[in-house]
Amino acid sequence: MQQHRRPQTYTFDVWATYFEANLERHERLDVLIPWDRISLLPGADVIALARSLQKFELGESGEGAGLRSKARKRHDPVYDDALVRFIAEEQKHSALFAAALARFGAERLTSDWTDRVFVVLRRLMGLRTEVTLFLIAETVAMEYFEALGRSSDPVIRGVARRVLTDEVEHIRFQIDQLRVGFEHTPRAGRLFAAAAAWMVAVGAATVVAVDHGAAMRACGLRPLTFWHRALRHFGRAVPLAFRLSRETPTFGPSAPPSVFFSPAPKEHAVTTAAAGMLEQARG
Repeated sequence: MQQHRRPQTYTFDVWATYFEANLERHERLDVLIPWDRISLLPGADVIALARSLQKFELGESGEGAGLRSKARKRHDPVYDDALVRFIAEEQKHSALFAAALARFGAERLTSDWTDRVFVVLRRLMGLRTEVTLFLIAETVAMEYFEALGRSSDPVIRGVARRVLTDEVEHIRFQIDQLRVGFEHTPRAGRLFAAAAAWMVAVGAATVVAVDHGAAMRACGLRPLTFWHRALRHFGRAVPLAFRLSRETPTFGPSAPPSVFFSPAPKEHAVTTAAAGMLEQARG
């Protein structure tokens, strides 16, 4: 049976270009992390942060084979290219977490129940389901990384802020993917998908609040406060991702290439974008 190919109304060229050019920005940001600084954190805080980072490192380390296989059915090589580059950025986050763990003398995990559940959910259905789960994971994690970005440990602070600049754009990338994926879905179907996503998001935020609560407290964030803010982040993304709002956002990264990739360092502009999203979610 010949597979029906839906006419493309949006191209992911802007994302393929963004991810490719982002390699240069990563090089500039990575050297700013002070890996040679000694940690002065209390032993209990080191243990809490190490246990938390172990789980995030495991979650970010996947190769995305299932996601890429589903994506290829769209017959859009530009989208495939953008997706491969996105996965590479996630793996870079894993490498940063692994380096932070090595600094604490902690080993990487090979398995964890939360990661196994996430993998099973991702494999249950199609591309939109998997992208939705990425959107949930990344919006929920925003407040966690923002808290780590206030850590008194300079390396943890640097790693968190480095990852946060990527996550702001990754959320927009997931929203773009879902807007395209739900373009021809009736409103009733989009409402049902959004309601199901909300159920998963509440569960995910609860698990993170409980499972990573000690690490959050070590950075001055109460788990209950995290829970509320995490769901606000997700709530802001839902109307856009599932086409439940009349607002039509500009597709693509949050800033033009001149901001992200100028030869002169302008990383403060990216940090400002992340801070703006966080403040809006809290409002």
